[in-house]
Amino acid sequence: MENLLQVGAVTATHGLRGEVKVFPTTDDPKRYDDLKEVLLDTGRELLPLKVERVRYFKQFVIVKFKGLDRIEDVEKFVKKSLYVTREHAVKLEKDEYFIADLIGLKVLDEEETCLGTLTEVLSTGANDVYVVRDQEREILIPAIGQCILEVDLKEGVMRVHLLEGLI
Repeated sequence: MENLLQVGAVTATHGLRGEVKVFPTTDDPKRYDDLKEVLLDTGRELLPLKVERVRYFKQFVIVKFKGLDRIEDVEKFVKKSLYVTREHAVKLEKDEYFIADLIGLKVLDEEETCLGTLTEVLSTGANDVYVVRDQEREILIPAIGQCILEVDLKEGVMRVHLLEGLI
């Protein structure tokens, strides 16, 4: 399992006083209200940054980091990803999983036939859709209770029921 979980990507600077515009990669952008620290992936290192304040603008989060008070201080952050460690991640409810933990799971049907590997999670309006690929095909499986029977992260397996028409 990944120890780092992405919570956003810096898309631009915002104003002249060291704020950045962040596209949140989390289900709940309001989780930034509780964020105290993030790790910025510079490409060479993970730079810890203390969050001073946040505010919201359309689908973006405007973030101000402590000690970075000028646009010149944060220009180099554009197009960089923000992460939190697993211990600072939001607590999940029963039957909720981090996407990073689902990618790579082997997907089996009810007869234990391997359908492929979960390679991507598509976020749609109603529910997520799991993309399962093998050498020959791609299957789109809705992330709903009728289809997802079991997720076993320790075993690295997801067991599913395929509704008629999915293959």
